[in-house]
Amino acid sequence: MKSLLRYIILSLISSTTALTFHHKPSSTDYHANAGVLQYVNPLIGTRGYDPNDLGGMIPSVSPPFGMTRWTPQTRENFISQVPYNDRDRRMHGFQATHQPAIWIGENGHVTLMPGLGDEIQPLFQHRGLAFRKEDERSTPYVYEVTLDADSGGEFGWNLTEQATASAHVGHLRVDFRDTKERQPYFIIQASRLNWTGHVEIHPEAQEVSGSNSQRQEYLLGPDKPESFRLYFVSRFSAPFTSHGVSHAGDLYRGQRYIEDKFVGAYVTFDKSVQRVEVRTGVSYVSVEQARKNLDIDIPDGTAFETTVENVKSAWLERLGRINISGVNDTDADHDPRTIFYTGLFHALQYPSDYSEPTTSSEGGMRRFYSGYTDSVHEADDSYYQSWSIWDTYRAEHSLLTIFAPERVNSMMRSLLRIFDWSGRLPLWNNMIENNEMIATHVDAVIANALVRGFDDFDVSRAWDAVYVDAYVPPDNDTDLLYYSREPNTPYECRAGLTSYLEHGWVDNDRWAESASRTLDYSFDDFAAAVVAEHAGDLEHAKELRERSQNYKKLWNPETQFMQARNANGTWANESWGWTEGDKWIYTLNVMHDVGGLASLFKGGKKAMKARMDEYFTGGHNMHSNEPSHHAPYLYSAIGYPADAARQIRELAWENYNATASGLSGNEDLGQMSAWYVLSALGFYPVNPASDEYVVGTPFFDEVEILLPPGPGDDGKEHTLVISAPGAGTEGRAYVKSLKVDGEDIHRPMLKHGQVVKARRIEFEMSDEPTSWGQEGTV
Repeated sequence: MKSLLRYIILSLISSTTALTFHHKPSSTDYHANAGVLQYVNPLIGTRGYDPNDLGGMIPSVSPPFGMTRWTPQTRENFISQVPYNDRDRRMHGFQATHQPAIWIGENGHVTLMPGLGDEIQPLFQHRGLAFRKEDERSTPYVYEVTLDADSGGEFGWNLTEQATASAHVGHLRVDFRDTKERQPYFIIQASRLNWTGHVEIHPEAQEVSGSNSQRQEYLLGPDKPESFRLYFVSRFSAPFTSHGVSHAGDLYRGQRYIEDKFVGAYVTFDKSVQRVEVRTGVSYVSVEQARKNLDIDIPDGTAFETTVENVKSAWLERLGRINISGVNDTDADHDPRTIFYTGLFHALQYPSDYSEPTTSSEGGMRRFYSGYTDSVHEADDSYYQSWSIWDTYRAEHSLLTIFAPERVNSMMRSLLRIFDWSGRLPLWNNMIENNEMIATHVDAVIANALVRGFDDFDVSRAWDAVYVDAYVPPDNDTDLLYYSREPNTPYECRAGLTSYLEHGWVDNDRWAESASRTLDYSFDDFAAAVVAEHAGDLEHAKELRERSQNYKKLWNPETQFMQARNANGTWANESWGWTEGDKWIYTLNVMHDVGGLASLFKGGKKAMKARMDEYFTGGHNMHSNEPSHHAPYLYSAIGYPADAARQIRELAWENYNATASGLSGNEDLGQMSAWYVLSALGFYPVNPASDEYVVGTPFFDEVEILLPPGPGDDGKEHTLVISAPGAGTEGRAYVKSLKVDGEDIHRPMLKHGQVVKARRIEFEMSDEPTSWGQEGTV
């Protein structure tokens, strides 16, 4: 999900080089045995001058799908700005963030910042300390930096900070050097300007606890959870010599408690203290639960190195399953291994598991706060939030069915919980429904799971939920425009469904983004039909498949483009009615019926290819935004796989690299990276409501994947080898032949079952275009 005013200024930052690590080893070098994590660069996607050209990522530390990500803070984050930018050179704290994407706001936070001296500065703009990029190291399991507490003075570069984390607890270690009789201290910022919070200092327990009510998107959506809070407990390894609270920039020395807007606390340590560790548990349930999370995740006596090894092991269990060989690594800034592993690292952070433990033993009950009910629930299952579905339905959820299949059923159950609470499935969930973006693509997320064999959830209830999407207009549907980020609206769902049900399109003169909505609703009808079929409602499935042909009602045979229509059937201005795109990309936005789309063109597939050629050569493709992601694969679908291969390789080179500027557009909860990861393997889910992948061009000579067990695997994992000799080392882009476990594949399409059940997928590659796959997939 990105702004419509997309532009790319990579030429301005082309001098940005790949991250160089200048590591000063500790006595116990926890960077040893990092395996493939050496190829992960969390700084990818952190550099840019504007939200539109920034990947929107942060150099976070958290295990896969963790509730809280700990990040260095160089900026105060808000909607359209994340807490870190690679261009900055001052550190203002280490933040527990729950901001899932750059265009979405923060849901509670706590920030800790160390310092030296008697002048304690609680305000963001005053507490920043300089750092040098050569003293910064970012990995999936630990972040390290050296800070200057003297602004370049005699004893500069005298704070070394190391940060690691579990799913609910941040573990920081600070070494204070050359103190020269100055006191070490920590600042804890509990709430920001205009947001109520509280802090309480417990000197006898060496703890600071608190909360805040910050929910930056409080104007969006119908739910207003009044009791929402983020709670925290910070436990320090050294006793306090003094303490106090802060209100804005004012300090109240010796005071233990404050509740107000813009509050915080500070604690100081003896001047002889040279190392302080602090573990901070966070919770959406209560201060007591935050303390429980701390005691369960990282109990007293846990060495910092142990915490590092735990999160490292968690990431190695995921990323270490993939072994890549045959790579052209002559250009470090475009090292495809770094792009691939970092992409998978990004994709396996979302959706986030917001459940909190009640016991340290596995399989125990979980607690989680729901903004929909404004209350705490308990279950024996995880609860997932942060659903950027307009983005992620395209490829992210297909990726999860391959690399994290054990999570998929639980994710579907989380969606159904939201339906039970609100009566609607989410569009964009971030604690509550934000009504961000358009359409009910959650229908496709559920269909995606079902067609891939995931059904350990209430399928009948899933159909109940999807039925509401497909047949029940939102409240006040005929009275509201439902424009992007319109505040205080009911659940948006399929805005304009009233007219869509009446005559097959959303009226441009009555609803915003009408053309995109019509095309998206047609796709969602196809997805809804899939869910209906799995639930046994064949009558509605048939009706919905017929409705999925409504995209044809926007086809203007004179212009050979899709075009918005008014209530009386007349054509609207061709530039009106689009969501983060235009007529060029949305004319190609019929993912569920590519053959039907091709038949609309005068000249069929050849004419469609000519339009696609014009689309790409004319500069209309914008890979930095999600509606374009399937576009190059349409070449393969209509019988021109060589053209697909050429475009895919160009897009991968132009839009991804191994530097901090390595994403041309916002990550959007894994979708940008999911495109690269799946494309690098050689296939992509053009129609994510089906079990089909369209073949493109693999990027490596060989990829060996230890696949985790999925549906029907009886808990057994197995190894899949995808071989494509010359694809990486010699840059051969064109497929000459394809085999799956020795069986020849002639059409450029693979089924999900073929991929995850196979032992060997063999591509024969060529330097020149070939005739393979010219029959297409449609």
